[in-house]
Amino acid sequence: MCAAILSLCGTMGIQAQVMKSADLEKYAKERYGDKWLDAAKNLASGLTLDKNESLTYQQVIEAPGKTKEQLYVALNYWATATFKDKQAITLNDKDAGCIIISSTIPNIVEHTGTLNKYSVSITPVIRIDIKEGRIRVTYTVQNYDILADISGGWISLVDDDKKTYGDSKRKRDDKTNANLYDEQWEIVKHYPFVDKDSQKRTCAKALVMTHAYSNAIMDKVEEAIKSGIVGNEDDNW
Repeated sequence: MCAAILSLCGTMGIQAQVMKSADLEKYAKERYGDKWLDAAKNLASGLTLDKNESLTYQQVIEAPGKTKEQLYVALNYWATATFKDKQAITLNDKDAGCIIISSTIPNIVEHTGTLNKYSVSITPVIRIDIKEGRIRVTYTVQNYDILADISGGWISLVDDDKKTYGDSKRKRDDKTNANLYDEQWEIVKHYPFVDKDSQKRTCAKALVMTHAYSNAIMDKVEEAIKSGIVGNEDDNW
């Protein structure tokens, strides 16, 4: 349903209420299975990266009979109701017919490796362009945002009395914890786009969850313009 564009020269009491984390994982498993390495490899065969080496999906959704203004109102309502963070909507231009949203989806993956534990978040950029009778949705992710816990692996080199022993994501803002550090992993440099990857299992699930979230976004946008958010946004009142 989503047309993926790739050319190689690219819980949720979180900010976005599109889908809760557990529901997103269930959604992904139902569509792609729970063997993340295989699922990621299968998805990658139909994906390419855009000119910025980002993972980008784009879909045009037809809305016959709806004016540009009607579509703008419906989508502005959806964006405002969905993304609670006031900074998430980075552009809202009625005249240009463009809404841009950027909101972090934390902890889409948690994986315990040999030495480290990883928590993966993404910050998709969602652009909605609006014309008479149709819209275009573009969803882009370039990096995985990583919170690594060097004391959280199965075999950690950190002394027992210095280990975190907890859920590292709860300490994301604690800059005093020497066991935790932030990284950005470029999607193009990790599995399944690179086969030999020491973070293969983490990135396999991250790709599948990122892909699943793009589908959820497209579904919710289409529902908003065709049926509204609560189902009673028509003119019969």
